[in-house]
Amino acid sequence: MFTGLVETTGTVVDVEEASEGRRVSVERPEGFDELSIGESISVSGVCLTVEAFDDDSMSFFLAEETLEKTWFSELKQGSEVNLERSLRPQDRMGGHIVQGHVEAVAEVLDVEELDEGWNMTFSLSEELRDLVVYKGFITVEGISLTVTEVTDDSFSVTVIPETWKVTNLSDKLEGDEVNIETDMMGKYVKKMMDSRGV
Repeated sequence: MFTGLVETTGTVVDVEEASEGRRVSVERPEGFDELSIGESISVSGVCLTVEAFDDDSMSFFLAEETLEKTWFSELKQGSEVNLERSLRPQDRMGGHIVQGHVEAVAEVLDVEELDEGWNMTFSLSEELRDLVVYKGFITVEGISLTVTEVTDDSFSVTVIPETWKVTNLSDKLEGDEVNIETDMMGKYVKKMMDSRGV
């Protein structure tokens, strides 16, 4: 489980084809000192398991399901990804509960620089339309953000300067894809409503 408060970015140093998926290596950032095999790390919003690591890099396996649900089928050497280690019991809960289970990709439709931050607009698929609400939580590239506007086919968020500085959103241009995870609470509510025929 994660909070959506990205710690840093990392550069992909290697991508290789593997049986039923791909294996990717990401540079190991400063501060990622207490790593262990089997540890979960959010990589641009995707919960991945550390398979191996050394002083310079961390390796993860991307299953076919992950490649289908994310933009990671386009991942290549030099790609920048957001990194967050899993939540510890003693940590402050600064964002919202993020599972790292990406549901879909969205396209960047617009990036507008503001006096203090950036407004970003993304496409919204029909399957996620009922799960994205004004002033609700959404996870974009592993980042906990608040929805500032929502229409039938798009949603917007405001990115503060600190988030812009420490994440890969500053690299995203119109037409690029991002990983999306909607708020877990909304999914449970929708399921209950659907089961009651509401």
